[in-house]
Amino acid sequence: MNQTQFSRVRLGLSVVALAALTACVNLAPQHERPALPVAEQLGAAGAQDLTLPAWRDFYADARLQSLVDIALRNNRDLRVALRSVDQAAALARVSDANRWPTVAAGFTSSRVPNAKDDTITANYQAGLQVTAYELDLWGKLRNQSDAAQARYLASEDGARAAQLSLIAGVASAHYALQVDDALLDYARKTLASREDSHRLTRLRFDQGAASSLELQGALSALEAARAAVAQAQRQRSQDENALVLLLGQPLPQELPAGSPLASQALAPLAAGLKSSVLLDRPDVRQAEAQLVAAEANVGAARAAFFPSITLSTNIGSASSELSGLFKNTAWSFASQALMPIFDAGRNSANLKATQAAREIAVAQYEKAIQQAFREVADALSARGTLTEQLRAQEAQAAAEAERLRLVELRFANGASSSLELLDAQRASFAAQQAALQVRLAALQSGVQLYKTLGGGAAAELRAQR
Repeated sequence: MNQTQFSRVRLGLSVVALAALTACVNLAPQHERPALPVAEQLGAAGAQDLTLPAWRDFYADARLQSLVDIALRNNRDLRVALRSVDQAAALARVSDANRWPTVAAGFTSSRVPNAKDDTITANYQAGLQVTAYELDLWGKLRNQSDAAQARYLASEDGARAAQLSLIAGVASAHYALQVDDALLDYARKTLASREDSHRLTRLRFDQGAASSLELQGALSALEAARAAVAQAQRQRSQDENALVLLLGQPLPQELPAGSPLASQALAPLAAGLKSSVLLDRPDVRQAEAQLVAAEANVGAARAAFFPSITLSTNIGSASSELSGLFKNTAWSFASQALMPIFDAGRNSANLKATQAAREIAVAQYEKAIQQAFREVADALSARGTLTEQLRAQEAQAAAEAERLRLVELRFANGASSSLELLDAQRASFAAQQAALQVRLAALQSGVQLYKTLGGGAAAELRAQR
């Protein structure tokens, strides 16, 4: 090995050795997950861990599954969230690249006239250059990279939270549309029945067998039924528009047949849960990732108080003639160390700001857990009470329907008045409407419970990207 080759090898080894010294100190606080600021148990006694089914297993209805697939492909809010993940991943790579030297190939030339004569001095250089590479002795660049990586992970969890909200939104809209169809169908049947009642009452009035009071009561019930039909049509149209917005496209004409509303059921979930299951919720994971990023920023701010050392080097060839450019080896090595002495309190203020941001992140993480605890507790409570309410409401609706049938028979035989019939019609219609609304609330409470527990398939989120 000649002297030139030895110099090149020694320079390369020096750069590698200096790079190995980087990030030998980490001034960031050690991350420790804050204690759960909630009770240890959710729901009934007998707390247990929970493994949630994938959303396809939880929502067994084929029509709903097709709607969710469409929404996952086309919903614009989810698309923005996924692109935000891509952006955060790219920025994390940029931040990580700052920890390593940037090697560039360069060529420079200069021609300078001599002051003593008319000759011109030419200089040509070509080679590899490393410019202003900072040694990360205090972990500043490493912590900046860690913060960017944590923000990327937070964006992933944010996208997963958006996915779960979208799935829950489509399921809720689907069930609402089914209830709208049932309400509209029942309103139309009620309208037809009241048109018949009004016609019979009109005939009886014309024959002097019914009073004006009975006729006006029948007319009032008829117009109320027409208003109910119009309201049901409007509600269905609005709920369909909401579903279309979630899908990101018009509602397809060809969809699998859905299960009847009365047979709609969701996969069962445990009643008693450990609060630690909340740690897997994407919004809680997102809050923790943001806390990790805030802690890394504290480390980077602390490193600003210590000297920064930058290196610049190049190795290549130089010549005064372009034809002889690659005959002579040339290299240079320069270093610079800067120690902050006076910065008008900039570094101190920046450190205080990052420390305050860390405390904010801790509070936000704890609040996310408390919010999650409340949402799950509310959903568990609603599930238990709505089941009993639905049973009672459907029993009442059945009883009112039977009462209406009996009153209609009595009215046809002249044993009941039209006022008694109107009362039975109103009561039966109201009971049926209430039963359908409670069934919708029961289904949507199951949707909400699954969402608040963090249910879903993270693997599908990556597939969409």
